[in-house]
Amino acid sequence: MDPAGGPWSLLPRPCRVLVLLNPRGGKGKALQLFRSHVQPLLAQADVSFTLILTERRNHARELVQSEELGRWDALVVMSGDGVMHEVVNGLMARPDWETAIRKPLCSLPAGSGNALAASLNHYAGYEQVTNEDLLTNCTRLLCRRLLAPMNLLSLQMASGLRIFSVLSLAWGFIADVDIESEKFRRLGEMRFTVGTILRLATLRIYRGRLAYLPAERVVSKVPAFPALDRQDQPGPVDTHLVPLEEPVPSHWTVVPEQDFVLVLALLHSHLGSEMFAAPMGHCAAGTMHLFYVRAGVSRAMLLRLFLAMEKGRHMEYGCPYLEYVPVAAFRLEPKDGKGMFAVDGELIVSEAVQGQVHPNYFQMVSGHVEPPAPLEPQPLPSQNPQQTPPPGEPL
Repeated sequence: MDPAGGPWSLLPRPCRVLVLLNPRGGKGKALQLFRSHVQPLLAQADVSFTLILTERRNHARELVQSEELGRWDALVVMSGDGVMHEVVNGLMARPDWETAIRKPLCSLPAGSGNALAASLNHYAGYEQVTNEDLLTNCTRLLCRRLLAPMNLLSLQMASGLRIFSVLSLAWGFIADVDIESEKFRRLGEMRFTVGTILRLATLRIYRGRLAYLPAERVVSKVPAFPALDRQDQPGPVDTHLVPLEEPVPSHWTVVPEQDFVLVLALLHSHLGSEMFAAPMGHCAAGTMHLFYVRAGVSRAMLLRLFLAMEKGRHMEYGCPYLEYVPVAAFRLEPKDGKGMFAVDGELIVSEAVQGQVHPNYFQMVSGHVEPPAPLEPQPLPSQNPQQTPPPGEPL
């Protein structure tokens, strides 16, 4: 199924949007920023809105599960990445999820982690910016009304839980920094810098097994083995996955059990407004970026990689411990339940997990002038993949 319904489309003019705003996001100034930076632009663009302030964790999820979606042309999330995660999982938990997920979404950054908004800003051809400048750019995208299809990551946990991700799954170093820096939330995005320095001082390693389906080996949408179909849960069928208790299919790549510093499955270009994690270009439909760093990397090298990530230069170091491959699916099995998972920045219990990308599954307000390319075979990259410029033309 391809609910997005086409490569691109436009919101109507005039249009009506429901704005879900987290007043505690980032430095706690989201409502003030909405009034000063967003509302005037919406008025000029003939975008009417109803504003709801979220009051607690999972409030946005509860709201969209019961909302009459036909009243709105789009749902606008003004917060960090966590509230967009709540909204998408709320839509997918509805009895009418197949039509609910078609409702266009918009991300306006007002959190400490604004990776999704930064990625959309990058796809639009804007320069990398932060804070109010990023908010203004994303509001302009909403005023332009252009929609683009987005990949959705379906995750299956060993406990039977199914989660949908719009951005990333991280295990190890990145997840540690993301979750442990929550105590510094009032610092805004500076919390991640502080968290990185603290975690480097006591670097951890995690033992586990990793396997993945390289993009080049996705030869058909019809698998040669029975699909993992959970009829008791809503959502699309994960055609690339088999039950977690079974070995991965033979055409997958299996990384020998070893010690890792981090594993990151990433759907977009950025991990934060100043963390250009995937400079190799926009993911093709049905694929995601998979990075992992093996144990043995020095603290100094890891610090250099993270500093270089601000401008997307980290892949140029040729670090032998850093691996990258575009994939359609993966499986990660932490040993002894150690480490934390961060899914779209939200803490998830560490257990065996597998996931696959569903191509062009929902629509977001975006300045991306060309739809993602269809899934096509491409060569597996070496440890030092050749870099290609990101897509997108200046607005």
